[in-house]
Amino acid sequence: MLRTLDVADLRTGMFVQKLVGPWMQHPFWRTSFLLDEARLAELQDSGVEQVVVDLARSEVEDDAEAGMDAAEAAPDIGGEPASEDASAPERRRVIVPDGSASLGAELARARRICDDGREAVEAMFREVRLGRGVDAGHVLPLLDEITGSVDRHPTALVSVARLKDADSYTYLHSVAVGALMAMLARQLQLPEDQVRDAALGGLLHDMGKALLPQDVLNKPGKLTDEEFDIVRQHPVHGERLLRDGGITQEAILHIARHHHEKVNGAGYPQRLSGTELPLLTRMSAICDVYDAITSNRPYKAGWDPAESLRRMAGWKGHFDETLLKAFVRSVGIYPIGALVRLSSDRLAVVVEQNPATLLAPRVRVFYSAKSRTHLLMTDIDLATAGDRERIVSVESPATWGFRELEKLWLP
Repeated sequence: MLRTLDVADLRTGMFVQKLVGPWMQHPFWRTSFLLDEARLAELQDSGVEQVVVDLARSEVEDDAEAGMDAAEAAPDIGGEPASEDASAPERRRVIVPDGSASLGAELARARRICDDGREAVEAMFREVRLGRGVDAGHVLPLLDEITGSVDRHPTALVSVARLKDADSYTYLHSVAVGALMAMLARQLQLPEDQVRDAALGGLLHDMGKALLPQDVLNKPGKLTDEEFDIVRQHPVHGERLLRDGGITQEAILHIARHHHEKVNGAGYPQRLSGTELPLLTRMSAICDVYDAITSNRPYKAGWDPAESLRRMAGWKGHFDETLLKAFVRSVGIYPIGALVRLSSDRLAVVVEQNPATLLAPRVRVFYSAKSRTHLLMTDIDLATAGDRERIVSVESPATWGFRELEKLWLP
């Protein structure tokens, strides 16, 4: 059971589950730990104002004195840790927003996180290109923003980050994959340290691209065989850069080097397969591809998110199928922004997931497919519509000539 407390109210023996607040400049690599006197003093001097305390893991004799009344506690967003066993993700769990912000407010905040995230990642790339190496410490505040957003509303940040243009793709792709990794880690109920490693691994997974020639990296057309050979070296460069920059977590280093591997052994750079690929690396392969194919890139327009999931499910041998099912549950069968046709022959855009059922999100109706005319926009919660209205198909915005469909759901 979780409870948000002011730092001034903390006592030794409490278990800090996470640190609260945007862009916190704090001295802690791990944001979950048991408070002893030294850590309590360090936390009180850090500038952090609030933390989330896990009552069940705290070692405080009198919880009542600390104001830790169970009736006021926040809902537990963790659960039992998942194991590395491939069957672990089969446990069904729906990620429920923590209720600290409306979806509209979180989408607005996500736009700012994307703006700041692009600047932070671009600055890291610039430092590498100048020969100064990677300083992962510069993105730790961004990491806190990403995981905080995912905890408040799991799909808000990934929905906004998907809207990157071709010019910002390389940098915002890192932000998006970090968010997708955090979201999938939460879906799998991984321990807090693995959630953080997953998010940081996603954020840093493509650092090796900083060493690629920019005319190759940003080429608008198809790469030649020679150019593709150059691109295929970026995972090797990335691992070396992170290792030289002081990253010691093997899981993060493995993500950097092996996020393009496939479970059937057909990936690169080392053609690893199956159990040779740790859990976080198998997760990164899914998150990396999903964001890539749903984003506008220099050489192609992004696919609709729902269509992308359908195609990924058909690429046998590419992904860990159990993890892919968990990923679909985390982003939703009909992700935010997906264009759908309803049984009434009207078109709508998905505006919010329904935690109770993936098949019945909240949608915004705006177009008649039959008469091909725009309608007065109306929101419908398909979970309460019953047999009166349901989704019958996923539609392509390009087929219907819809541009900037995001204007229908972004605040």
